[in-house]
Amino acid sequence: MQSTAAEDYVKAIYHHTEWQAEPVTPSQLAARLGLANSTVTEMVKKLAAAGLVHHRPYGAIELTAEGRGLAMRQVRRHRVVETWLVERHGYDWDEVHDEAEILEHALSDRLLDSIARSLGDPVRDPHGDPIPAADGTVVRPDAVLLAEAPLGHEGAVVRIADHDPAMLRFLAEAGVSLDAAITVLGQKPYSGSIQVRTATGTVDLGPDVARAVWLAA
Repeated sequence: MQSTAAEDYVKAIYHHTEWQAEPVTPSQLAARLGLANSTVTEMVKKLAAAGLVHHRPYGAIELTAEGRGLAMRQVRRHRVVETWLVERHGYDWDEVHDEAEILEHALSDRLLDSIARSLGDPVRDPHGDPIPAADGTVVRPDAVLLAEAPLGHEGAVVRIADHDPAMLRFLAEAGVSLDAAITVLGQKPYSGSIQVRTATGTVDLGPDVARAVWLAA
């Protein structure tokens, strides 16, 4: 059985490349996990020795087939738990991440699969991230980052990054939620904000927010 730390590391490595292609560097991984570079370096060495990652000194970190399998297991656990908390226990989408971080390590595979079945085997979590199937397969929607969407682009919101609960609350109040129809009206001069139209009106979204929202391509 893998350690909780190893599970958290491979999941973080997978997250980095889930919506873009560039592999994660040790310093980026340290920032994502909130750990010192030296701590991450030592753990990455252990992961490499265990056959979970490929890593050359000062180079990027990539999952092996075994590492990816472990990552998909943990991603599935986390996202099923988030969905369960929202749909069955009245949590809001900005409240579930920390709870899922704890529960994903505690549930047996049998209980997790039972929860997934009770939810109708969902294919995405409350933020639009794909939930891997029990066999590890995953289907990601064809999407474009709002910050990179062309003027006039129209599409439903298919994913919102969940790293910032305050941002999730702001977006919900602004009418930018999962499946909401969005039209890109243009970029505001000097500020870098992107103006979009939602069902409730127009709203200006700053650069950080625009890099957290994906629209159907």
